[in-house]
Amino acid sequence: MAIPTAFSGAKLESLSSSATSPAPIGLFSHPGRVRRLPIQKGLFNLGIRCVVAASDVLSQSQNSENVTSSSSLSALEQLKASAADRYTKERSSIVVIGLSIHTTPVEIREKLAIPEAEWPRAIGELCNLNHIEEAAVLSTCNRMEIYVVALSQHRGVKEVTEWMSKTSGVPVTEICKHRFLLYNNDATQHLFEVSAGLDSLVLGEGQILAQVKQVVKVGQGVTGFGRNISGLFKHAITVGKRVRTETNIAAGAVSVSSAAVELALMKLPESSHASARMLVIGAGKMGKLVIKHLVAKGCTRMVVVNRTEERVSAIREEIKDVEIIYKPLSEMLNSAAEADVIFTSTASETPLFLKEHVLDLPAVAASVGGLRLFVDISVPRNVGACVNELENARVYNVDDLKEVVAANKEDRLRKAMEAQAIISEESKQFEAWRDSLETVPTIKKLRAYAERLRVAELEKCMSKMGDDISKKTRKAVDDLSRGIVNKLLHGPMQHLRCDGSDSRTLSETLENMHALNRMFNLETDISVLEQKIRAKVEQTQK
Repeated sequence: MAIPTAFSGAKLESLSSSATSPAPIGLFSHPGRVRRLPIQKGLFNLGIRCVVAASDVLSQSQNSENVTSSSSLSALEQLKASAADRYTKERSSIVVIGLSIHTTPVEIREKLAIPEAEWPRAIGELCNLNHIEEAAVLSTCNRMEIYVVALSQHRGVKEVTEWMSKTSGVPVTEICKHRFLLYNNDATQHLFEVSAGLDSLVLGEGQILAQVKQVVKVGQGVTGFGRNISGLFKHAITVGKRVRTETNIAAGAVSVSSAAVELALMKLPESSHASARMLVIGAGKMGKLVIKHLVAKGCTRMVVVNRTEERVSAIREEIKDVEIIYKPLSEMLNSAAEADVIFTSTASETPLFLKEHVLDLPAVAASVGGLRLFVDISVPRNVGACVNELENARVYNVDDLKEVVAANKEDRLRKAMEAQAIISEESKQFEAWRDSLETVPTIKKLRAYAERLRVAELEKCMSKMGDDISKKTRKAVDDLSRGIVNKLLHGPMQHLRCDGSDSRTLSETLENMHALNRMFNLETDISVLEQKIRAKVEQTQK
């Protein structure tokens, strides 16, 4: 059997040269890999679509006709009949199926967004799919990304995409039109870039690192948030911290909240910056940052609407010499009537403002531009797009912040290059760690094989020595046999490990693994795969 390759590389499904959208140009390009430029607005429009394999089209057209016969076949039998050779040539792959602000409009992202409280449920459902072993969900205002360990890249992506469609109501074709796919090393590097703030709308923003940490916190103890995925996210946290410590990428970098404040001030007449009436709806993390940035821009008075007063009081204690007026949710419309600029940042899954709510609000003074500005940084959105139909109001959402972050491009590119050097180094370390996992089954099988031989020979020896042998002698003989086996296994075990601590390459380690499999007639990779599939079948039949 062929030695499985370590990483099969990126298979990002981009538009062909005949498509209308131009192929994306990557800032940090790698051979055979398409990357996104997370900084420059003009390069955000990635032409990514779903490439439907012929086998998928055929299986879809035959689905209704063959449902009875297909149901009688187990997943294992289908595996053996259709693609056994393909499976055995690749190990389980880390895959990211993602939709971000760079590829997907907010009206699609908000439908696919998964609240944090639902992440464990989502992980469980994803891992119940036939070809998914482990899973994690990273869902923020700017992205919805699902990370999985898949037994098959092709089938795993297909199953996850169909699951996303089923849970969100968004058609598969629509998801495929906007999604991006990354595999193994490219998926790893992408998450490291995300954690470091390189893939954010605002380069170096710190909130995403906290969100990556939250994925690990929520995933702890959840079946399906397994060794590979948890290791990936924990390493991403290390990368994010290191990038921010060793580079000045966060120096002067604005967050989404500060970009929202900048955008609002850009849309107001400069003479009204000090006099414009500000309203902030929501006093969570994002709302608090909006308040801080307003204060930094010279705002000395604002109204904050929140469900409870406790958080507003805490902010008031932290930020002195600023008049922060609390209003309950029941007074939201009355507060909006007295505001020129309204920032919304709540977890509400339904809009707080629709056209009919804003229609009867009193006009805004000409001195502040004559337009009531809604700056909505929530996903799902708190302000309906229909409000833009009114002549006296304008709505801006997270997708409109791109114009704010286009400044200081050269400086940010330089910082990003420094961060990439760190990410490249950390990616190699993670690869080495994951490579070392590939030989774990062989290590376990070799130890088990040696232990069976040891116990069998020990029993023969003991039977020859008779029943009157002392416990001390029994223990001495047992220790002797264990010591001999451990010393004999030490060399082979050392040559089955590839963790970056020595000069041994992955190919050498894999050669050693296959040699031991042949010499000792250990179970092959295909039987390990069959065991995984059989476990999946048994799980779904319970």
